[in-house]
Amino acid sequence: MCGHGPSSIVLPGGIPMATLLARVTIKEGCEARFEEVARQMYERTHADEEDVRRYEYWRGAEPRTYYCIESYADVVGFLKHQSSAHHHHFGPDFRDLIEDIKMEWVDPIGSASPLAPTNNQELPVDATEQMKALYPRFASIYASWWGNLR
Repeated sequence: MCGHGPSSIVLPGGIPMATLLARVTIKEGCEARFEEVARQMYERTHADEEDVRRYEYWRGAEPRTYYCIESYADVVGFLKHQSSAHHHHFGPDFRDLIEDIKMEWVDPIGSASPLAPTNNQELPVDATEQMKALYPRFASIYASWWGNLR
């Protein structure tokens, strides 16, 4: 019903979720290599990261266009992913293959997705230096218009 306040849906233990959707355009002729690197990143991410909830790639309708959805237990899980050994290993490959990328924090619709809401989250005091450096680029995740719809 319209007018209800923010949802209290969170993961067990009260952990907030962080979900990101990326629209990626690949350089012409690089589709097969991108899919190989994406497959390897998928495997490493799911094998090595305990905070990942979803990390998937899809082909888009437009040529050379792909989508990636990433969902983590919290923003720290996302920052751990960004600073992981496998992310650093495959980062140069992605940079060589990607023509354009638009990354956007998204908020799952509670009754239409198994993922918990995406919320603003503070960087913990014990964050690594690398996380502290990454945080300003990715910290603003909550869009104010979401609150009235939860």
